[in-house]
Amino acid sequence: MKAKAVARANIALAKYWGKSDDALNLPAVPSVSLTLDPLITETSVTFDEALQSDAFVLDGEPARAGEAARVTALLDEVRAAAGLDARARVVSVNRFPTAAGLASSASGFAALSAAASKAAGLDEPLEALSARARRASASAARSIWGGIVALDAGVPGDDALSARPVAPADHWDLRVVVAITATGRKPIGSRAAMAESRSSSPYYRAWVESCEALAPEIEQALRDRDFDALAPRVEQSFFAMHAVAMAGRPSVLYWQAGSVAAIHRIRQLRADGVRVCATMDAGPHVKAICAAEAVDQVREALAATEGVSDTLVATIGPGVEVEA
Repeated sequence: MKAKAVARANIALAKYWGKSDDALNLPAVPSVSLTLDPLITETSVTFDEALQSDAFVLDGEPARAGEAARVTALLDEVRAAAGLDARARVVSVNRFPTAAGLASSASGFAALSAAASKAAGLDEPLEALSARARRASASAARSIWGGIVALDAGVPGDDALSARPVAPADHWDLRVVVAITATGRKPIGSRAAMAESRSSSPYYRAWVESCEALAPEIEQALRDRDFDALAPRVEQSFFAMHAVAMAGRPSVLYWQAGSVAAIHRIRQLRADGVRVCATMDAGPHVKAICAAEAVDQVREALAATEGVSDTLVATIGPGVEVEA
């Protein structure tokens, strides 16, 4: 009763921020993402009757209590579906920084959903794996699929919501250059920050309303491979998301000096004719979305930017992969 899964992080170009149903972890807004290779999480799950409780090791260390609780909640769903009582040993390794705004929870819970299902002997469709991953981390629903993926806004009470594939990984030869601007974990997790935004930010309602039009426009630009339409909408989405967070009480500010410098460098590159645009998740790192032919120029420019300690390049990758 053991299985291993590999899943990849994803970067939302139409941002997800806020929940419509906390109990079911449903997103308040639609989102559209790219699944990224090689930002991978490898997770193995072993159900063992000898265990007295679930054991979760993350990057070689026992997981924090909050992380372990979310893992057990997902495992409980799998046990209920499979009719199991056995506890599980979960070992997960992120091949990129953990809890730093690079969507490690997305790849992590997508891998866990798939590995646990396989280890329990279930034969479930990707939609079921995506819905289960969503309950742990809404962004994880998108990492089940490769390529371009969408997650629609959730209707309160609809626990069947899963992500949906938009286009395969080879639909558009884009690159994502990540500018690393800080080390360690971010100061506040996305889930807590979203709750602060919804309860106190004066911009939250306008954000939810604006996403109804903006997300479909970004999805269509990706379908059409139209960079001129894509770039300004991607930047509008992430600026709006961070504005909502910054205007909350207390303010949530993920940006570092290097984040601002990297954004300015990317905007200057685009003004000079390079097909590139910026986005940021709930963390300090800046991601440059660019045409494949521009990747070396973009990476060199960001590597030379003050406050950027490192860069990495990702391509659009495949969905979750499972082996017994």
